[in-house]
Amino acid sequence: MNKSMLIGAVAGAATVTAIGGVAGYKILHPQPAYADVVKVSEVTKNIRKGHQVCGDVPVTRQTPVRDQNRIAGTAVGAVLGGVLGNQIGGGTGKTVATVAGAAAGGYAGNQVQKNMQQSDRKTVMETRCRTEYTHDKKILGYDVTYRLGEKQGMVRMDYDPGQRIPVKDGQLVLTPPVSGNPS
Repeated sequence: MNKSMLIGAVAGAATVTAIGGVAGYKILHPQPAYADVVKVSEVTKNIRKGHQVCGDVPVTRQTPVRDQNRIAGTAVGAVLGGVLGNQIGGGTGKTVATVAGAAAGGYAGNQVQKNMQQSDRKTVMETRCRTEYTHDKKILGYDVTYRLGEKQGMVRMDYDPGQRIPVKDGQLVLTPPVSGNPS
């Protein structure tokens, strides 16, 4: 047998032995197809959203005053006070009583008109708005604790993987499955 044929035979035997060894190892120690999920925890964020709520409410206000100086009340009171004062006494006393009655009546009429103006109120409906808030929970992802063989680890995923995570060439496959979660 020539030397190059011997080297080729030895190299071929070594290659076949190596391939057989790897194949035998894989048969005796198969790679797992899935990692077992131990725990899944949602990772969330609270979101506060505001929105306007409007409604009609009754509002009571003082009616605008047209006679700020209360001239009408003063005049009517003075006339009535003067008439009443004129009924009292005689002579110069009658004149003093008429003037005093007119002054007192004028003051009383002014105060009566003031009280009436202050208590004159008007109720109207007005639209009032306020902001109300709702609280929503947004899922950011899932913290997944898994076991792959004897090794335990944790990974954040975009979806809940269920009970198992697929494994390819010893690595987790973290993309979501097309037809649903593996179980």
